Amino acid sequence: MRILLLASGSGTLTQAVLDAAGPYSVVAVGSDLPDAPVLRRAQQAGVDDFCVDFSSYEDRSDWNRALAEVVEGYQPDWIVSAGLMRILGPEFVSRFAGKIINTHPALLPSFPGAHAVRDALAHGVHVTGTTIHLIDEGVDTGPIIRQFPIEISPTDTEETLHEKIKEVERAQLVRLLSDLATHSLSLDGRRVTLTPVESESSRV
Repeated sequence: MRILLLASGSGTLTQAVLDAAGPYSVVAVGSDLPDAPVLRRAQQAGVDDFCVDFSSYEDRSDWNRALAEVVEGYQPDWIVSAGLMRILGPEFVSRFAGKIINTHPALLPSFPGAHAVRDALAHGVHVTGTTIHLIDEGVDTGPIIRQFPIEISPTDTEETLHEKIKEVERAQLVRLLSDLATHSLSLDGRRVTLTPVESESSRV
């Protein structure tokens, strides 16, 4: 199973996927920023890296089309937005529909957007979490694959809560990618189901 990761920042989520001995191959790591540390992580792991520099495009649609062209060349089975701080537009999403995964630091549909951890604390909720979902043409609106609740402590700050969420997020993304290597994903409306795939050896 071929995985391609997209990220904008330090790449701790990407590193977790690179480090795991999962039944998948990371074929490339891409970014929208030429100096993103995540690209160095890929280089150190011996994985192809690329940048489609967002600042080189006047039009967001052109950037999405350019990104799609590069990604298509790697023929990924799954694309993971692992901290990509850009909204993937319809020019990209329609080309890889049903194959793009995102992680979000809240229990969607609560607290969508870029400030989910801050918003959860400001709202005074006692439980938040992380959501792994398919990307559609909305913002954090795609069908939910898995969710994991995390209790908020009275002493939590935005920084400490974000770290608690990221710890769970890293482990659960690796687990999901491993599961996707042996399961088929199907959609019934918005309901996502993972079904074990019968191997050749099990048929003998």
